[in-house]
Amino acid sequence: MGVKALYYSERDGLDMALKNPDKMLFSSKAEADARDKVLELSEEITTFLQRKVGGLSEELAEQCALAIAEEKDLFTKAMKKPELLNETVEAE
Repeated sequence: MGVKALYYSERDGLDMALKNPDKMLFSSKAEADARDKVLELSEEITTFLQRKVGGLSEELAEQCALAIAEEKDLFTKAMKKPELLNETVEAE
């Protein structure tokens, strides 16, 4: 039996990573680092949303921010072509 190293972002925490291995456990450090960058971006977006949108709960701000951070490439493209945001939904 071989040994396999698994990586996770400390921002997710080991317990959370073990509960969601498909999204939070990685076979390479590069993949875990990429996840960590998404989470870092999400934290900044959360702070921004809470500052800009009055009455937004912390939980909802975090959910929105994570969704945006996980789709940052789509949002980058949508800055030039806004309809891309909803074309993805139609294709699914």
